Order: sequence, then C-alpha cells, then structure tokens
Amino acid sequence: MTNCMLTAIADLPPRIDTGVQGLNDILSGGLPSGQMYLLEGIPGTGKTTVALQFIRTAIKAGEAALYVTLSESKRELEASARSHGWKNEDLSIAEFIPEEASLSPDQQYTVFHPSEVELAFTIQKLTELIEERKPTRLVIDSLSELRLLAADTMRYRRQLLALKQFFAGRDTTVLLLDDRSAEGSDMQLQSIAHGVFRLDKVPQSYGATRRQIEILKLRGSSFREGFHDYTIETGGVRIYPRLIANEHESTFPTERAKSGIPSLDSMFGGGINRGSSTLLIGPTGVGKSTLAMQFAYAAAKRGDRAIVYAFDEVLRTARERAEDLGLAVGEEIKRGTLSMSQVDPAELSPGEFIWQIKSDVEEKDTRILVIDSLNGFLNAMTGERDLLLQLHELIAFLNQKGVITFIILTQHGLVGNMHTEIDVSYLADTVVLLRYFEAEGEIRQVISVLKQRIGRHERTLREFKFGEGGLEVGGPLKEFRGVLTGIPDSINPALNATTRPE
Repeated sequence: MTNCMLTAIADLPPRIDTGVQGLNDILSGGLPSGQMYLLEGIPGTGKTTVALQFIRTAIKAGEAALYVTLSESKRELEASARSHGWKNEDLSIAEFIPEEASLSPDQQYTVFHPSEVELAFTIQKLTELIEERKPTRLVIDSLSELRLLAADTMRYRRQLLALKQFFAGRDTTVLLLDDRSAEGSDMQLQSIAHGVFRLDKVPQSYGATRRQIEILKLRGSSFREGFHDYTIETGGVRIYPRLIANEHESTFPTERAKSGIPSLDSMFGGGINRGSSTLLIGPTGVGKSTLAMQFAYAAAKRGDRAIVYAFDEVLRTARERAEDLGLAVGEEIKRGTLSMSQVDPAELSPGEFIWQIKSDVEEKDTRILVIDSLNGFLNAMTGERDLLLQLHELIAFLNQKGVITFIILTQHGLVGNMHTEIDVSYLADTVVLLRYFEAEGEIRQVISVLKQRIGRHERTLREFKFGEGGLEVGGPLKEFRGVLTGIPDSINPALNATTRPE
C-alpha cells in the first residue's frame, strides 16, 4: 500500500454508532463523524424516534449531546421517549418556540422565546447554546419551522449555509430533521448536507403500513443502496437491511438429507443435496406441506434444526395433521430441533420476514427451512418484480449457508390443466411436481421429480398416499399413461375395461 493511500485512509473521519439497529449495517459501520446530515420524511415515519436513538447512544457513551426542538415541546418529546421504555433523566432537550406559536409567553418548558420572528435571531441563539454546551451530537427538529421563520427561500438557504460553516471544523455530528413540507423537492437543501436519508410510508390496501428507508447520498463513503424495510416498535426504530447473498459466502460439507422413506429418497438419487432449494408445486391438498414436513421432521430427529414458516395454515392444524401421520413433531419442538412459525403477510413486511430467516439461520444453525407457501409470500409483496428479486437473493443466501430450502407453490385448479400466478421454477435447484389423477374409481396422488441440478434423479411417476404409518411412496406407475392429465389410460386393456364405463 502506498504512502498516499495510507494518508487518505488516516484522514477519513471515524464512524459513530447511530443507535438504530440495522442502520449501521447499511452505512458500512456507522455515520462519519463531524458532518451534517439530513433526515427527511413525512409525519409518522419515525424521524423523532431515530433522532432520540441517535442522541441516547451518545449519552450512554458519556458524550455531550443536545436535542433542539422547534416544533414539539419538551414534555411531548419526553412522553415519546417513555413510550419506548426509555428514561428521560439524561436527555438534554432545548426548546426554541416563537412567542406567536404559544398561547402563554411564560411557559415553564420553553427555554427561549425569540422576541422577533426572524430566522437570524433564532440561529444566533442556537449557535450561542452550542458554544456553551459543546455537544458532540446535535439534533435540530425541524427545518420546516426554520423555513417558516425565514422571510424568503433565498434567505433560508443562506442561513443554512452559514450554519454549516459554523459547524465546519467542529467535532459535532449534526442531524437535521425535515418533514418535506416545502413545495417540490428541495435539492439545494440536500446538496448542503453531507448525507441524506429519506423515510417513507408505503400505502397498503389492507394490513399494517409498510415503511422503508433509502440513503440518497453519503459523501465519500460506501453504503448499501436501495430501499430497506423498517418498523417502529417499543424500543425504537428497527431497520432490516436489504439482503445481498454475495456477502454471506461459507463452506459446508457435501451431503444429502434423507426423508426417512427409502422409496422417496431414491427419487432424488439418495436424498436432497445440502445447500439447495426444492420447489414443491401442485394443487391444494395434494400433499405438498406433508412432504416438506416429512423432510423437516426427519432432519429434526437426526439433530439438525428445522423450521417451518406457515403463511396459509394455522399452526395447530399443521401440527395435528403431522401427528396423525405418525410424525411426533411436538417432541421435536420441545427438544428445540424443530420450530414452526406463523407468518401474517398483512402485518409482516418482506424485508422483516427475510431478516427473520437470516437471523434464524446464522444464530441457530438451521439446516432445513420450509416456506409454506410462496403464494402467501407473494401476497406480502408490492409487485411481481420485487418478489423475484428478493426471492432470488434469499435462495442464494440460504444455498451459500448450506441450508436445504423447501418452497411450496400452490397451483390453481385441481385436476387437468394447471396454472400458477408466477413462474419461479427456474430459481429452484430441484422441482417436484405433485398431481391428482383418477384410477379405478378413486382420486389418487402422484409425485415426480422434474428437475434436479446436482446429481442424477429418477424420471418416474410414483403414487403416494397417506396411510396409517405415515406417508407412503409406491413404485413407478408403469401400468398407466397420461397420468399428469388427471385422467390416465391404462396400458393393460383388461384393466381399462374394468375401470371405465361402457
């Protein structure tokens, strides 16, 4: 490394903890210190909560921090902090409220009452307070109030530039809050700031409001681009960084996971490869969930942790069905080798769901993962393109972690011609087709492995059924042709004559 490069690295400002879970990850380690940043978003996006977390982190580290409010009162801010379970003893809050904005000029919570409604006077009082307190972190909430105090737009921007010059050379990291109440996009305001973060609400026709954060710019620093889901919970804002599979490469032994049913394992050439994804596709009720549960239960009994994410079915029903087939899932759940999680797509954002999976895999060493079903996951997405991109990254991440993933996709229709809302078969390493068919006056089920990228697999059609001893997979259906149409013909004419009406 050259001396110039070493000097450049040494000149980079240190990164500071934002106090917001997930935000440091997006910012490649935190905010470069000693700079001015703009946090913008419409009301209700969590700007104040992020700012309070930013200030509290500094206070916990023993640093001097100051929250300057020009809109909400100190009492309101302290109430907001208490709603998150935070103590207010150490919060340093200063109010700057014009006299006209108050019915009583002698409010006990007001620190300063500017005698003139002028921006310059307010800025002067602000700089005097900063000179006195010398905070390492400062929040100004919000710029919309400064904008109202200014006589015109030009003067407002000039004062902001003067404020930026005031902080130049000082070891103060400034966070400016803006509710985007100005007409149009204030690009000049964004150009003044060292970094710009935007919080947005994503409207939904049903269910909880989705929220996303985007880093619009961060001068001289790398960051994770794109939109990242976040939630406002008791305890603060929590961000779920967009998953990038290439950042999570790992090594694992090559092995095949068995289902415990020899005839089923033989269809996959001895089992399903670790670090691969399997798509189970077929009509409703054909046995997709049961087939995935068979592999999950077998893994749990071996001591490999498995988890089932259920979108479409109540967990109690899924457990009872598994128990009826002889799969003692309750015992494995008690042992901690098997977990079942109910997912409500109306309440859970896609980014939060993917982050849950990532945490489960990395923190609990999960080996088998079932998503039941992709139709439910699709309902949680804002569009088909988003589904494919996020699903691609999720599957790639799981494959690189050595996880065996089962994705269930329900097709429309029951017998004969089938269709799906979206084609994702190209994303999976293995595709398993399940169908109903009619034979000998009964509705029966058939299974076939259509595709497997790694290793050889059977190309036969086998009948399977649910017996008293659990899932049973028979031999190849050599006596029929046209099974996948739903109404097959028997190759044996005598059998055909006895099973078909004249």
